[in-house]
This record gives sequence, C-alpha cells and structure tokens, in this order.
Amino acid sequence: MKWSEIKIHTTNEAIEPISNILHESGASGVVIEDPADLYKERVPLYGTIYELDPDQYPTEGVYIKAYLPVNSFLGEAVDEIKASVSNLVTFDIDIGKNNITISEVNEEEWATAWKKYYKPVKISEKITIIPTWEDYTPVNSDELILELDPGMAFGTGTHPTTVLSLQALEQYTDKGDVVLDVGSGSGVLSIGAALLGAKSVIAYDLDEIAVKSTTINVKLNKVQDIVTAQHNDLLNDVTSEADVIVSNILAEIIVQFTDTAFKRLKKGGYFITSGIIKGKKELVKQDLIKQGFEILEVNQMEDWISIIAKKPE
Repeated sequence: MKWSEIKIHTTNEAIEPISNILHESGASGVVIEDPADLYKERVPLYGTIYELDPDQYPTEGVYIKAYLPVNSFLGEAVDEIKASVSNLVTFDIDIGKNNITISEVNEEEWATAWKKYYKPVKISEKITIIPTWEDYTPVNSDELILELDPGMAFGTGTHPTTVLSLQALEQYTDKGDVVLDVGSGSGVLSIGAALLGAKSVIAYDLDEIAVKSTTINVKLNKVQDIVTAQHNDLLNDVTSEADVIVSNILAEIIVQFTDTAFKRLKKGGYFITSGIIKGKKELVKQDLIKQGFEILEVNQMEDWISIIAKKPE
C-alpha cells in the first residue's frame, strides 16, 4: 500500500490546531519534528535508545508530518488541509512559513525506516538494552545484554519507570531468587531479573498480547528455562512465595494488591513498585506502610517514582 506524507513547515504556536486539522482529515497520528529536541539534556545513565538526525529538522519553526492513504480522495483531502491551515491566520495564529510538501511513501519502507535511529543504550550499571537488529559487543565481562524489538506494542524499555525498575532489580535481586513480575508488558523486567541471576521468574499480565510479547522476548533472550509468562489478573489466586515482587503499572492498580503482595513475599523479601506519577507517591507509600512494609527507597526520574519496600524479617 502507498501512503502520502504531508509535511507542513510551521510554528510551535500552530502545532495543536494543525494537528487537529490533520486528525480530522483522516490522519491517525502526527509526527512533530522540533529542532529544540536536538538540544534537550538527557539523563546520561539511560539517555535514549534512538539518535536524532539534525538533517531531518528545520533550522527554525517545526515540521508537522501526517500520513494519508493514496486513493481517489487524496487530492480533495490535501486541498482541504491547505485551506484549513491557511485559515488559521483569521484566529490570530502564527502559521509561519506554511510550506506544505507532499511525498509518497511505500508502506514496507515506512514500516522499517525508523529502525536506523534505534541504538543500544546502557540503562543501569550492568544492563544494556539493544534492538534485535543491532550488532553489539559488550564493553566489559559484567555487562548484561537485553534484546528487545521496539516495534512491539510495549516500547523500547527505556521509559523512566522501566529504568527505575531495572535499577532496583539489579540492586535487590540475588542469585537463586524467585521473582514475580506483575503486569509484565514486554517482559523486560522478567528478562532483567533472569539475567541478574533469578532461578525462577513468573511474568503475569491480564493482556493476552502482553503474554505473547513476553514469551517472544523471553525466547529471544534465551531465558525460557527461567521465565514463564502467564495470563493472570494481578496476584489473584497466586499461591507461590517470592523473594522479589516487581510491578511497573499505575499507582491506582498497585494499591489494589499490596496486601496480596505482602502475603506472597517471603520474610525479608522486596516489593519493587514503579509506574507511579509524582503526584501519587504518597498514595502508594502510605498504602505500603499500612500493609506492614518497611520503605527502603523512594527514587525519582523525571516525573516518575519508584518505591522499594521490604517485608520485615
């Protein structure tokens, strides 16, 4: 299938109204190429798994891109987009250069072109995440390589909540531990725990797609003898005991099973929680204390919080 890429050179002020115009014209999403992104400071430890190409960005203003299928209605749709964007000046919106260009993209090329921007990234002292198609040689013998396909539905593994979780697993997982991963998504935390020496990891998720994604990534990393992916709602009906429970999901969901997590942990076991937006930190922290946990650490990366709690000996 062929797609038409519409690229509009405009201003930051016009991003939202132009995005709305493109959505209303049938684009399922837009791409914003803002040169300010080239100069944003990144946290050195985890950085970003992709590299931005300055040649793809304007020297001033922004590019807004959208994709529409090439069909008999394309010309009419493009004319309507041009008219609607030009009409924004009547609302005192600065549309800048308003240069609009159209180009054709093959679906097959579009599906794979983004891969060239994704590179290996070190996200903790030991763990480096690499996209599956990249050749990578470990820098030292202690480095643990975790392979992911960012084309899957659960991202690249470099979101702050995932990074915080992996860093905590690296600190609190001992060789021979039993680990439960609640809300496994792509399985990145389960795989991380296995690479760190856990003898058994069970990855639970309510989403069947997540269970399949975890299974694929587990095999990709050759830890299928350690990690088992299961369809399950949180820790409901789970009877096994664990040394570590990790959960990178929303704060509102974490507080729904802190009592069960306390019961399923061995004495002295650790409960690693992440996916907590800054404003929900106290909600989770106080609930953990209420259940009997000791709070060991509260860590933050950008606007996200991770809490490491311990079940008393």
